[in-house]
Amino acid sequence: MEFLDLPPVSRMAGSVRLPGSKSISNRTLLLAALASGTTEIRGLLDADDVERMLDALRALGVHIERRGASRDFLVHGVSGSFQTQSAELFLGNAGTAFRPLAAVLALGTGEYRLSGTERMHERPIGDLVDALRELGSNVRYLGNPGYPPLHISARTPNAVERVAVRGDVSSQFVSALLMALPLAGNTVEVDVVSELISKPYVEITLNLMQRFGVEVERSGWRSFRVPAHAAYVSPVAINVEGDASSASYFLAAGAIAGGPVRVQGVGPGSIQGDVRFAETLSAMGASIAGQDDWYEARSGRALRGIDADFNSIPDAAMTAAVVALFADGPSTLRNIGSWRVKETDRIAAMATELTKLGARVETGPDWIRITPPGSLVPATIDTYDDHRMAMCFSLATLGGVPIRINDPRCVSKTFPDYFAEFARLSR
Repeated sequence: MEFLDLPPVSRMAGSVRLPGSKSISNRTLLLAALASGTTEIRGLLDADDVERMLDALRALGVHIERRGASRDFLVHGVSGSFQTQSAELFLGNAGTAFRPLAAVLALGTGEYRLSGTERMHERPIGDLVDALRELGSNVRYLGNPGYPPLHISARTPNAVERVAVRGDVSSQFVSALLMALPLAGNTVEVDVVSELISKPYVEITLNLMQRFGVEVERSGWRSFRVPAHAAYVSPVAINVEGDASSASYFLAAGAIAGGPVRVQGVGPGSIQGDVRFAETLSAMGASIAGQDDWYEARSGRALRGIDADFNSIPDAAMTAAVVALFADGPSTLRNIGSWRVKETDRIAAMATELTKLGARVETGPDWIRITPPGSLVPATIDTYDDHRMAMCFSLATLGGVPIRINDPRCVSKTFPDYFAEFARLSR
């Protein structure tokens, strides 16, 4: 399907069960594979990024069983050492698979080639590679220096006890390094030498490492220490939370178009930072409720423009940019420089597509300002092979205009059934 035509929607109401979190799914798969013992993973996300991780782990010799037709899997851990010592791994555009696998393999003994899509080869990885090389890893660029694809060969063990990594490009570099360090064989302290962005994603990493028996000592967000005796041990069973980033589209729909819209599978106690998007909607004037594993949104007062820092929730910030079309004045989203190295340059892409809808948009290196139009105009939205572009711009139909989404299949990266669920809640 080259495009999908979405009709105008006057109201959104109902309940949706969220797919599993991509960030939790891929982290849990990798840690279960590295652990000793067998782990049952319940509610794994059914999407492209997770399939890339599953394929890679199986290619590395990890025995993974699916439990019937469910999204529950048994992962038989390899106790830190993959059976397959030579492999070529294609990881698509899955940063949550590419970065951690590169770090883990770089601290091992085999020889591997890691590649991805054309866009993956444009996404930086140099800061992570520099840190791995300090630890004795042999990593070679097969294309442009600082970018995938990579060739990884057996590490030259050393006793380096301190390594530095930048945190202002992608938090995945810090997460990848932390997940790999129990394989280093000695105590290693990681110093983050610049501001760490997307801190909640590192919090997810630390939480899951703890579930698998590895306690990381920390000094704020500047220093992390992984002890020499650290080793992953299966927690026996683990549930994958619903995806908080995906929740943002439905909560936004309820806030814009009446509601109530309830998302099930993630709630106020979630380990995912993107649940804070509910606070953003509340600040804009929506009525928000939440308990245990659900949130609900409905229209309250007229939505207000905001001026806010989105450093900690950059994915959900894309949804906020589209909600800004429905506010009573301009909105400014700050500290979103990481948008430029995601699936596409999201600052440039959002500015282009929001302008098509009639908004006036200004941008800077790490910010975007949206002044909503008096009324939206119909538009054809390009998605740039970026799942979040497709999903968040579906919300424009709530402005009473038809919207054409080009390449709607890109949502298969994290939420293959998104448009079906969106249509089900539409009135």
